[in-house]
Amino acid sequence: MLLQKQFYWGVLVVLVVVIGGNLQTVVEGSPRRILLDTDVDTDDFFALLYLLKLNRSEFQLEAVTVNANAWTNAGHAVNQIYDLLYMMGRDDVAVGVGGEGGILEDGTILPNVGGYLPLIDQGTTTAGGCRYRQAIPVGPGGRLDIDTNFGIRKAFLPQGSRRYSPLRQPTAQQVMIDKISAGPKITVFVIGAHTNFAVFLMNNPHLKKNVEHIYVMGGGVRSKNPTGCCPNNSTSCVPEQCGDPGNLFTDYTSNPYAEFNIFGDPFAAYQVIHSGIPVTLVPLDATNTIPITQNFYEAFEKSQTTYEAQYSFKSLKMQHDTWFDDQFFTSYFMWDSFTSGVAVSIMQNSHKSSHPENEFAEMEYMNITVITSNKPYGVSDGSNPFFDGHKVPKFNLSKNGVHSGHVQNGLRDPFCVAKNGKGKCKDGYTTEVTGSEAVRILVATKAKPNKDVASPLNREFFKSFLEVLNSPQQTGKFNFTTQFPFYKEVTYIPNFGNTKLGKPVVFDMDMSAGDFLALLYLLKVPVEMINLKAILVTPTGWANAATIDVIYDLLHMMGRDDILVGRGDLFAMNQSDPSFSAVGDCKYAKAIPHGGGGLLDSDTLYGLARDLPRSPRRYTAQNSVKYGAPRDTENPELRQPLALEVWESLVKTLDPGSKITILTNGPLTTLASIISSKNNTSSLIKEVYIVGGHISRNENDKGNVFSVPSSNAEFNMFLDPLAAKTVFDSSLNITLIPLGIQQRVGSFPKILKRLRNAKKTTPEALFARRLMSRLYRLQQLHHSYHHMETFLGEVLGAVLLDSDSHLSQSFKLKHIKVFADDIESRDGEISIYQDEGKLVKVLDTVNAKTYYELFADRLSDSKQSAVLASFEEQKKLWQKPPNQTEPAE
Repeated sequence: MLLQKQFYWGVLVVLVVVIGGNLQTVVEGSPRRILLDTDVDTDDFFALLYLLKLNRSEFQLEAVTVNANAWTNAGHAVNQIYDLLYMMGRDDVAVGVGGEGGILEDGTILPNVGGYLPLIDQGTTTAGGCRYRQAIPVGPGGRLDIDTNFGIRKAFLPQGSRRYSPLRQPTAQQVMIDKISAGPKITVFVIGAHTNFAVFLMNNPHLKKNVEHIYVMGGGVRSKNPTGCCPNNSTSCVPEQCGDPGNLFTDYTSNPYAEFNIFGDPFAAYQVIHSGIPVTLVPLDATNTIPITQNFYEAFEKSQTTYEAQYSFKSLKMQHDTWFDDQFFTSYFMWDSFTSGVAVSIMQNSHKSSHPENEFAEMEYMNITVITSNKPYGVSDGSNPFFDGHKVPKFNLSKNGVHSGHVQNGLRDPFCVAKNGKGKCKDGYTTEVTGSEAVRILVATKAKPNKDVASPLNREFFKSFLEVLNSPQQTGKFNFTTQFPFYKEVTYIPNFGNTKLGKPVVFDMDMSAGDFLALLYLLKVPVEMINLKAILVTPTGWANAATIDVIYDLLHMMGRDDILVGRGDLFAMNQSDPSFSAVGDCKYAKAIPHGGGGLLDSDTLYGLARDLPRSPRRYTAQNSVKYGAPRDTENPELRQPLALEVWESLVKTLDPGSKITILTNGPLTTLASIISSKNNTSSLIKEVYIVGGHISRNENDKGNVFSVPSSNAEFNMFLDPLAAKTVFDSSLNITLIPLGIQQRVGSFPKILKRLRNAKKTTPEALFARRLMSRLYRLQQLHHSYHHMETFLGEVLGAVLLDSDSHLSQSFKLKHIKVFADDIESRDGEISIYQDEGKLVKVLDTVNAKTYYELFADRLSDSKQSAVLASFEEQKKLWQKPPNQTEPAE
């Protein structure tokens, strides 16, 4: 097999090719250089590990760039790549993600476009919609599970020194330019959406000559989907995707032609296919013929002699155990790993003939293109930003050309639904054509059978995959637990004894940086005053759902593993798809930047999350039939509870006559769910403190939704206006802490000065100071971070809850209404009335100096301080026996 083949050095031949006056050197006998562009889905890191295992004298993986607009979110994906490379001893591999560049209206591509958005929707910032990405589930079975690798990632992968850090992280474009320009020629594997590489090609046409070949997993040419078919003897079954060219299982009623990777950015895929660089395509035609079989699964289960094999099988097992139906073995395929195998085999054999063979797939040359818009061409119906509103189309595209038709706009685009109920849109379809649009490329059509007909593994690649991952060469060094000689999982549960606990409080947070500062403060208020019972996570705001793990780690640091954490709804109200609730629109969430100062930074807590000690608690995809899963997984007791479940269990434990105070620091999605639930328990809510909303004093006093210029709202109201309306239309006793008063206490220099001048300090005070110092520095360095003081103001609600916080505060009673009219310029806006609307207590004034002092003094107090200061301290504990004070040699 590949790893067993010996490499012999012959005569070193240097070919010097003069191209346009430049010298391009190809060195025969040197390792084949590889750059991998990936969306870090489960099958993607199978492919990555396969490449890392190859003989480095033959194949040298030099870089990984993260595709940030598909199956994972950038902050979680990049750190998983770092951890995988660390486990494999490959910290030399460059990693690129994101970037703050944009595309101007005239089509000028600025440096470092981050690839968060498809090219058709890329503007000058990283905020934007989800035209194609909304086909990917957001929660279980989708990005939440992939971001966490079903909860396996943090339990298994070791954590090295490399991590995402704002403005220091190499961008995807930087890494591509550095590696491709360095020479000799490099081979590029694209196994996600094509945005990153298309941007590179469009902005650096002079470097195309440095790319030897492109291998693509994606598309479906002559493929027929084998899933969703009915049994031969069935009379009642209705076929779903059966026979479709594509695999968009969430969107086949609109688009039965596209495959996910190409659909993620059809125009980008068109640029790659039409680049003039040789392309080999491994489409659904071939991958549909190599499903994970039960025999392969069982053989894999018995063959896990390396850490990389163990991690891969654990991941595959969770895919199997959480699969949505009982057809896993006929509907889960070896997409990207198979592509890597085919590509490497072709590369190994390329010196033998001009039509290289490979061990794993049958191949055929075809003339294809990628469809980017739908006929008739030359229309102007508001669906195509390349043309609509432009006198000169973007990128100087032809006004009646193949890109000028209707572009699919969402899952249930009416244009895409034919009268017979079958989808008619073809965006992302890799179709055979003739004429000027045809590109001749090599296409894999079928997986080759195992040469050993007696083997239970019916595909030749199955054998290779297991042999490569289990080879002792280039193997992983250790996993998270085995790297430490005295690793021990510890849970910290405080013993309050006979202490009379204070008022029960629930904190509802969307995991912004300010929310974590507020959480630290709440944990420092004496339990005799505030008894923090639970945290409800609302992932419709500034962070993605997988960031829930940072909450668990912070609670672990503070010795509060007893506090319940529940995950709220993944979509704003009325934004999930009515026919497939796992997917939906991002009408309001699109206002949050994906890159710097937005989701990328929130998901990593601005690069500081990995400094927190590792909690034994984490999100997992473990589940049970009891909670609606198709089957029980191996450890259903580890299931992540939902916010409503946590809330309902909490109210059952209340003492008679007791009620709960809620502090909300994000969109009101979760609170609205509590109010709207069939077991309406809002009568058990004593009062609600809402941090958010904007009360405008004049026409120039705008809100803070900076990415939507027409909006006069504040982010927490805008991100789910219907939820806000539901809450303000309720009978709840509400105290509002609006944007204006938050801004008055949002001074980084003053609060940082107070923290530095504190007589004592604590690990939590140091962490808070580091986080705020980083926010302040970023605000000064880059325009993407201009809004950082928004997060500082979010701490005010927690300080106000503290009964010892003598802020000289004053309130005014106001009648309030929140607009939720499905009009972008008005949604989430608050209006004040004389006699109608909800009567709300609005915080009007506070003493800012006292506020800074209270925050600093609480965090610097040695009481209720961290039990474990950091991940570094935790590592030291695991490196020595319990009775030693110094790490073992």
